[in-house]
Amino acid sequence: MHEVGITRSIIEIAERSARKQGAGKILSVTVEIGALSGVMAEAVEFCFEACSCGTFLEGATLIIEQIAGRGRCRECGTETAIDTCTFACPACGEFALDRLQGDELRIREMEID
Repeated sequence: MHEVGITRSIIEIAERSARKQGAGKILSVTVEIGALSGVMAEAVEFCFEACSCGTFLEGATLIIEQIAGRGRCRECGTETAIDTCTFACPACGEFALDRLQGDELRIREMEID
């Protein structure tokens, strides 16, 4: 489960940022996870409490915003919702979808004290 490593990285990045700002504690962290990122949001949420013990994030609230996948057909320009099983444009049938969103995996904001 690579989500443990991802969760630890989120915590390390948040702690480093909080220290730079002179914070003593992180109250909440908001993370964006795209549907096409290959990361299971539920697993990150499950790992968060255990991974945050003894850190600036211990007791913090984890807010996960899930970003839906969207793509645009290179052939006809149609924008459509996509997931990991979508390969063809629903309008023209071409296999040429460029991802517009859904790959996200980032910390969007933190509330610090």
